[in-house]
Amino acid sequence: MPAVDKLLLEEALQDSPQTRSLLSVFEEDAGTLTDYTNQLLQAMQRVYGAQNEMCLATQQLSKQLLAYEKQNFALGKGDEEVISTLHYFSKVVDELNVLHTELAKQLADTMVLPIVQFREKDLTEVSTLKDLFGLASTEHDLSMAKYSRLPKKKENEKVKTEVVKEVAAARRKQHLSSLQYYCALNALQYRKRMAMMEPMVGFAHGQINFFKKGAAMFSQSMDNFLSSVSDMVQSIQVELEAEAEKMRVSQQELLSVDESVYSPDFDVAAPPINRNLIQKAGYLNLRSKTGLVTTSWERLYFFTQGGNLMCQPRGAVAGGLIQDLDNCSVMAVDCEDRRYCFQITTPNGKSGIILQAESRKENEEWICAINNISRQIYLTDNPEAVAIKLNETALQAVTPITSFRKKQESSCPSQNLENSEVKNDNTVPKAAVSVPEAEELIAPGTPIQFDIVLPATEFLDQNRGSRRMNPFGETEDDAFPEAEDSLLQQMFIVRFLGSMAVKTDDTTEVIYEAMRQVLAARAIHNIFRMTESHLMVTSQMLRLIDPQTQVSRANFELTSVTQFAAHQENKRLVGFVVRLPESTGGESLSTYVFESNSEGEKICYAINLGKEINAVQKDPEALAQLMLSVPLTNDGKYVLLNDQPEDNDGSPRENTGAESEA
Repeated sequence: MPAVDKLLLEEALQDSPQTRSLLSVFEEDAGTLTDYTNQLLQAMQRVYGAQNEMCLATQQLSKQLLAYEKQNFALGKGDEEVISTLHYFSKVVDELNVLHTELAKQLADTMVLPIVQFREKDLTEVSTLKDLFGLASTEHDLSMAKYSRLPKKKENEKVKTEVVKEVAAARRKQHLSSLQYYCALNALQYRKRMAMMEPMVGFAHGQINFFKKGAAMFSQSMDNFLSSVSDMVQSIQVELEAEAEKMRVSQQELLSVDESVYSPDFDVAAPPINRNLIQKAGYLNLRSKTGLVTTSWERLYFFTQGGNLMCQPRGAVAGGLIQDLDNCSVMAVDCEDRRYCFQITTPNGKSGIILQAESRKENEEWICAINNISRQIYLTDNPEAVAIKLNETALQAVTPITSFRKKQESSCPSQNLENSEVKNDNTVPKAAVSVPEAEELIAPGTPIQFDIVLPATEFLDQNRGSRRMNPFGETEDDAFPEAEDSLLQQMFIVRFLGSMAVKTDDTTEVIYEAMRQVLAARAIHNIFRMTESHLMVTSQMLRLIDPQTQVSRANFELTSVTQFAAHQENKRLVGFVVRLPESTGGESLSTYVFESNSEGEKICYAINLGKEINAVQKDPEALAQLMLSVPLTNDGKYVLLNDQPEDNDGSPRENTGAESEA
């Protein structure tokens, strides 16, 4: 017998569109078989009905032949031979009626009954399992949708646990129903062959017995043929039993796996993440706009093909192009209080699509895979090796590490500025003769904070007193009163990269080491999200302001800033060290690292100028001398003309209170 197509039970749990597509072929085959079986049954019932009608007809014919004698024909003389002949024919017809009755009974038992049992048992079982599989799939989709809407708040851990259990139960239920459904469809490929041949064997045997008893019309060759057909049916039965046993064992093995395979996020703490992927496939939630302010999420199957991101809905034969990934950027985002979301941005900077993975592992692997594909690694001869090498050198590729061994100048370039005439020995430390080790600057294993979340005391705005804050985030013109009294106001657009505790503030090397560790951690963990703020530098403090609401995010007294420096290679990186008192009586040192739209030296210059102003503010003569050396605006405030960008026409901008570079 030729090989029989089968559904692979191992692919039932993944439930991929390819498996669904193959399943639709089997379902279509089962539907066609059901229609054909109904038509075949109608034809067989018609034959059986005709045979029953033949029995009744022959019985009626025999009676009618005997009734000829009882007829009072006006001209009935000489009919004795006819009557005797008709009596003989009546006897023959009665004998034939017995044979037809036996044939009708045999057709009912060997032809009609097997096809009826096949339809009512096998085909009905497949239809019932299909409905159960559909209900289980719908229940799983609903539970996944409920799971996908889980917020990230910690107080919802109990709800999350219940939803995860619900997803696992629904996924197990779908797995069990799919396995049963696949087994029934596989077995149907054998049963349909038997069901088509068994009734005809019964029909043929009945006809042969009928004709043998009547006139031996069938030859021995037909008997041999029917015998071979019976042997064939028997061999198919043996194959079916062996395959059924194999599927039963395989089903038990697949159902004996760990329960973690049913949980979407079973290892949240430390999932094993493969960062060297150059292709990826799986289900993601796609965010789509349904109106001006409304959105919808649809769970679809995504896969990468070369440099393209493809999407294939259930039931579709092939996938369609969603996004060209060449030179695209990908980053994790917060979207509608959903977890594990990431956004793909086109090379021209336009926002692309937002997707949601079902677990942290899937989220990070998708980000790594898209990041690798965007570099066109797949075009190389050995893309896997190139991806591994790039990830091994992620620190050098993403973070240009400053060489601490190069010869230092007599003072830090970020603090030894040409425009500064007043030197403050407390804020401009001398460069160390020997470069300290990293362990002397920052303790190993020091945690890194990637969001601006400061202690509650740092959120207190001492200048506002007990003023009530507008709940809508709006501020009045006098929202920052200390800025009005400050001789220096300079605004810069910065993005917060991270902060960490340090052990010393005696050298700017601690800032460079903090920059290296922060950027290295971002590269390793694929953290691309950054918080943008406006950094206002005054002669009293540094203030981080939310650009949307103008609400102060963090304040640092300028006297508490003990070190500040720009990166020696990446000029847009800048950092500073803050010394703050602790409740225990001691002091803590923290380094804050930012990325600026302009050169970090401009921010360092502004901080240095603010510290100089703060130092000489009580000395009128020194303050007057400093005011003569730096240009002022009409209201008597300092303006950094040498460090401001120019307009397109080449003329310098006025001090507008915000950095011009975007």
